[in-house]
Amino acid sequence: MPTALLIVDVQNDFTEGGALGVAGGASVARRVTEYLASDAEYDVVVASRDWHDADNDNGGHFATDGPPDFSTTWPVHCVAGTAGAEYHPDLVAEAVDIHVRKGQGVPAYSMFEGTTDDGAQLSDVLRELGVTDVDVVGIATDHCVRASALDALGAGFSVRVLTDLVAGVAPESSTAALAEMSEAGATVI
Repeated sequence: MPTALLIVDVQNDFTEGGALGVAGGASVARRVTEYLASDAEYDVVVASRDWHDADNDNGGHFATDGPPDFSTTWPVHCVAGTAGAEYHPDLVAEAVDIHVRKGQGVPAYSMFEGTTDDGAQLSDVLRELGVTDVDVVGIATDHCVRASALDALGAGFSVRVLTDLVAGVAPESSTAALAEMSEAGATVI
């Protein structure tokens, strides 16, 4: 069964020192690279990035009229073409076969809401490649990893979440997200 590794948002703005830095984010970048260099074998490796517009509030995603609520509105982050939007330098991007950009003027959490470099939907690309199973890793467990795993399940893929290769915003919400993914049918290992 063809398997894909989905690397969610391992970007500078989501690691320590970034606009929305998550504790352990840089470690996730290193560990994912080490994992790919080990015996991990995937038919395809996909990585997503938030890729927000610089000249608008991205459909209300950026808090521009007051402080962010960190639920539906956020500080400015991962603006297209900036260092914050780039992959963390410890993630070996050369291992990535398919790049997905999400956001681009609208709120987006799941990599399945984005498009590939040639404008295709990820679920269509994975189906064309015959992928049936996906492993999900990345940042943040309680937001974009959660959304990507749930959307993968909704699209009919068998999903595993590799908990040693994720980092979340907060322990409580990350634990709840992992439980939600498990209850929805993902294997959490």
